[in-house]
Amino acid sequence: MIIQINQLIKRFHQNEVLKGVSLSVNSGEVISIIGSSGSGKSTLLRCINLLESYEGGSIHFHGKDILDSIQGINAYRARVGMIFQSFNLFSHMSVLDNCVIGQTKVLGKNKKEAIALALTTLEKVGLRDFAERSVMTLSGGQKQRVAIARTLCMEPEVLLFDEPTSALDPEMVGEVLSVIKALAKEHRTMIIVTHEMSFAKDVSDRVLFMDQGVILEEGTPDALFNHPSKARTQEFLSRFREN
Repeated sequence: MIIQINQLIKRFHQNEVLKGVSLSVNSGEVISIIGSSGSGKSTLLRCINLLESYEGGSIHFHGKDILDSIQGINAYRARVGMIFQSFNLFSHMSVLDNCVIGQTKVLGKNKKEAIALALTTLEKVGLRDFAERSVMTLSGGQKQRVAIARTLCMEPEVLLFDEPTSALDPEMVGEVLSVIKALAKEHRTMIIVTHEMSFAKDVSDRVLFMDQGVILEEGTPDALFNHPSKARTQEFLSRFREN
């Protein structure tokens, strides 16, 4: 087990967004989290990555409380990398520099080594020929693939995807999902918040349905999508069923 979340509580003022969420994440497991907007999906990821504090419960990474055991927050985030829906790239830098800077500043790699890994990783996401381009010149799908490459360059143990296609035009969604599917085939540990139901069904080992701050139902893709037991899950999924 890589991550263990126990009874996590998160409030924004008087609004309790996470209401005692518990979750175990095993090595090599792909977990997709689905649910309506405001159900707590993205907040859960942000707590795991320490982008949000939390008021109760605990998160353990390799058995150690992440609030107690971290040598540095950036070092922890290098091991538990996050890909955002808004890309969060350094817009004034080239594609290559976006993939190099974290390696040199956080991991302490020499620049030659960092560049070599960056180029190899950009090849993996189909953007090796774009290495010297400014990220400002890229399409949304290309920017998201750079963001994935940048995170992979940190050689993380866990990848967190926060609705990675929600900011993309429909024709760009497929190119990003194909990259994530390829990573899943490498048996990487991933938690994916997504509204792409068919993708979640295809790529996941386990799917969680969140509603009003709790994990209401979870199971294999077949169990959750084809045989949901909760009325609320059935209602949510009915909007996505193919005719």
